Amino acid sequence: MATPTEGELFAIHPMDQFIVSSLGGEGGPVGMAGIGMFTNQVLWLALTVVAIAALFVLGSRGRAMVPTRIQSVGEMIYGFVYKMVEDVAGREAIRFFPYIMTLFTFILFANLLALLPYSFSVTSHVAVTGVLAMLVFLGVTILGFVLNGPKFLKLFWAEDAPLALRPILAVIELISYFVRPVSHSIRLGANLMAGHAVLKVFAGFAGGLAVLTYGPGAAVPILAISTMYGLELLVAVVQAYVFTILTCVYLNDALHPGH
Repeated sequence: MATPTEGELFAIHPMDQFIVSSLGGEGGPVGMAGIGMFTNQVLWLALTVVAIAALFVLGSRGRAMVPTRIQSVGEMIYGFVYKMVEDVAGREAIRFFPYIMTLFTFILFANLLALLPYSFSVTSHVAVTGVLAMLVFLGVTILGFVLNGPKFLKLFWAEDAPLALRPILAVIELISYFVRPVSHSIRLGANLMAGHAVLKVFAGFAGGLAVLTYGPGAAVPILAISTMYGLELLVAVVQAYVFTILTCVYLNDALHPGH
């Protein structure tokens, strides 16, 4: 049996984990025409929805004065998001709480499930985060005009600034407004992709050094993986929080454009 060379052992391809591939039949990467509708991305999107439903269905099924662990987690997430919406966007925004709650839990669970072995990170793809960001952008823009009419344009007009600077500031504000969905989506996707790529690199080094040194050499990369895993766990929660709180900020702009 041929012994693998050093080059083969350290031939790490950290970006391969983000390839969308079909789970039926051929099992190759999805091309322009597609190989099948049931892909690894669809599977983990479905698992995310199932995990969210399981938490809140099981957590609310046996409601008690002394909550179970599942009920406590569900109530904690509910209370956390509710307070976020109320604090950032005001009492008027509470009617949009169901959408924001859905957004937060979807991103949070998708990020956490992506940390499981052999999983797939759906939120590392701009195709997913871009849709989420665009829905927020269009929803906030439409809501702003529906609730405020032309007064929504006050969002771009800095009345406190000197008159000569107002047109320049208006152009800058307009550009930054339309860049929102881009930054909103890339911030989430890029952070998740970078973290998972680093984990894959360290895992590849651990495997290669374990073979070359018969075990002990893998200690340092494994320690680095453990540290990075803890960091990625924090990033998974923080990025869900950042995406949601920015949504609340944008919602506040639609509800109170003059502020």
